Amino acid sequence: MAEKNRKWNASDLPALSGRTAVVTGANSGLGFTAADALARAGAHVVLAVRDPERGRAAAARVNGSTEVRRLDLADLSSVREFAAGWDRPLDLLVNNAGVMMLPELRTKDGFEMQFGTNHLGHFALTNLLLPYVTDRVVTVSSGLHRGGDGAIRFENVNLEGAYSPTRAYAQSKLANLLFVLELQRRLTEAGSRVRALAAHPGYAATNLQSHTANPVARLGMLLGNRLFAQDDRAGTLPTLYAATQDLPGASYVGPDGLGEMRGAPALVARSAAASDPAAARRLWTLSEELTGVRWPLGVQAA
Repeated sequence: MAEKNRKWNASDLPALSGRTAVVTGANSGLGFTAADALARAGAHVVLAVRDPERGRAAAARVNGSTEVRRLDLADLSSVREFAAGWDRPLDLLVNNAGVMMLPELRTKDGFEMQFGTNHLGHFALTNLLLPYVTDRVVTVSSGLHRGGDGAIRFENVNLEGAYSPTRAYAQSKLANLLFVLELQRRLTEAGSRVRALAAHPGYAATNLQSHTANPVARLGMLLGNRLFAQDDRAGTLPTLYAATQDLPGASYVGPDGLGEMRGAPALVARSAAASDPAAARRLWTLSEELTGVRWPLGVQAA
């Protein structure tokens, strides 16, 4: 009975020897713990990081096979450079890196920083690497995709004149889920066996919250990290579950506890806005226009 009721954890990862994974933002937080767990299970893990020196320091703490490559998701030329240097099969792409509730900033290409980094950078990276992907793409979203305006501001994705850190973050995390939805539709239509999935960590204590714009909110999050949050290894479990378990394409994985704040990984629900196929297609078209990166698999999706 005890075995039957035991919750899934990182010790349940399958053997991943011979498999290659790219994890963005892998030098700290959830990205590091995901990279470490995948490497411990036998995968060769590429830490895709903005700062290679910090990436190498992180890789030295990983128990397994790693390499470090530079990737700045807030700079599309860096995304293209990373993808241009890739020349071998890629079993797993984990779109983990992200920024959270920043003051109003722009990426190198002029996009609102959270939308540009969390969504557009990963959109471009995924499409550029997709011809090499053999198994799946996992994109990390957030339960906060339900916040903000509850929709993508298609006519003003940079939120000019309407910016708030929480609105921008929520929009970027909603975009992550719509991206996964449309990516899976296109993969299915193209006859690909690759699966696109999403995950969210619940309330996990990481260094991400320390960069929020509002000092009062930052203090509140730090206190919440101490009092209520699960640790980063627990927060990584939904990503690892989505990355390795036999789940349907477009699945969304999060903690199974109250409010999806903590707990073992399980399939969870999206908001209605994150389940809208028309919005997902519209976002894809807009993202192609903004990044100049197109669907690569040769089948024109309807």
